[in-house]
Amino acid sequence: MSKLSSSVSEAGKVNLLNFGDAKIKTLHLTWFAFFLTFVMWFNHAPLLTEIKQALSLTDAQVKALLILNVALTIPARIVVGILVDKFGPRIMYSLLLMISSFFCIGFALAESFESLALFRFLLGFVGAGFVIGIRLVGEWFPSHQVGTAEGIYGGWGNFGSAAAAMTLPTLALMYGGADGWRYALISVGVLSAVYSLLFYHQARNTPKGSVYFKPKKSGAMEVTSWGDLWLLILLNIPMHLALAMLAWKMSPAGVNLFSEQYMYLIWASLVVLFVIQTHQVWRVNAEHLRKGVPEHEKYSFKQVAILDLAYFTTFGSELAVVSMLPLYFLETFEGLNPVSAGLLASSFAFMNLVSRPMGGWFSDKFGRRKSMVLLIAGLSAGYFLMGLMDSSWWLPLAVLVSMACSFFVQGGEGAVFAIVPLIKRRMTGQIAGMAGAYGNVGAVVYLTVLSYVDYSTFFYVIAASALVGLVAVMFLDDPKGHIVEVDEDGNVHHIHVS
Repeated sequence: MSKLSSSVSEAGKVNLLNFGDAKIKTLHLTWFAFFLTFVMWFNHAPLLTEIKQALSLTDAQVKALLILNVALTIPARIVVGILVDKFGPRIMYSLLLMISSFFCIGFALAESFESLALFRFLLGFVGAGFVIGIRLVGEWFPSHQVGTAEGIYGGWGNFGSAAAAMTLPTLALMYGGADGWRYALISVGVLSAVYSLLFYHQARNTPKGSVYFKPKKSGAMEVTSWGDLWLLILLNIPMHLALAMLAWKMSPAGVNLFSEQYMYLIWASLVVLFVIQTHQVWRVNAEHLRKGVPEHEKYSFKQVAILDLAYFTTFGSELAVVSMLPLYFLETFEGLNPVSAGLLASSFAFMNLVSRPMGGWFSDKFGRRKSMVLLIAGLSAGYFLMGLMDSSWWLPLAVLVSMACSFFVQGGEGAVFAIVPLIKRRMTGQIAGMAGAYGNVGAVVYLTVLSYVDYSTFFYVIAASALVGLVAVMFLDDPKGHIVEVDEDGNVHHIHVS
């Protein structure tokens, strides 16, 4: 009884200054790796003016770069989720940081729009880094602290995009000259390469004496019932549709980067990829489903589907709103210039430092489902209020409402990934990858909606879709008791999740 009371009282308590604790050291190593991935992923945004001028880009080409930046991330998160479960986060994060550093330097050295576009597309790969750390942090922290730890990892790492916006223009000015922006980006690439070596040297997949559980088969997520198999196949469809939508945006109907025929070729390729992916899902699951899955190995795939929808709404809306909010403030409120509008809008992303950890802490302290319900409901109300905003509002009040909404959005993200590591340990990477991919799918959908409606309607659409997510979250089960994993020697392990 005293042990249980101790666990409850310690829920969410993570002493970040206790560097002698191996799990705290691992958390710091991991959030900074994620921080670097976000710096690289969004390092072009604050330097777009210089890049546009240096390469004489058109407005359509600039828009194309913004779309290309997120195109690869959806499939990359799925693939990296599979690979991290198989090979472990230590080697995967090290490889991702090293490979992405070359993409970053290649983007910095580009002399034509074609090479610039290629490296921007490839840098979408770095957005998959988030998935790796979710598995690693989940390995190191017990269930009563995992939400807080994952929230710190996600929130502090996500801040990399804001850090890039605050530091890279200054760094470019310090280097000086027409190529200052290139040297600033090269510096980021070099830092990533160096840190990849440090991470490989210092990080470990699990605490000493713990087992790193791997999937029995690779290539697709394992499920434990026939109904879950069909649900998994169904959930793969929106990701392919989002990629098809991105291809459409790059066609003459959008930014006109390539021809309509090329768009149809991409669509055909996506159909083929879906068929291949469905075959992989069948190959991985059909045999053990026919034999019957032992009761102790079963898990609820419904949990995964609900978290996908929740992350669609939370992270999807965050990506969409962060990309449009500076322009929204500039066009809605008189007297603002682009710099002041950008600073005011940055408050939405800045909340990540606090909101994600708080969402994880709520989940640890007050329960997983209860926290998700509260945060998604608050998100919906926040976006509804943002829909009511117009030029008659007092500007400080509009910023305050935006920040309050942001708290619930990012708190919801933290709550999602407080649950992910507690579903099935050996597939945490794949579950995180799928949820992460759905976040990007949400961004594609919301930004597509924005291209057809006014700002108020855009916010109302997000608020309404959040209500759908709220209904889904009502059916979420709080993780209880233990999850069971079997190691390569056939030994059965019980992992405490509540």
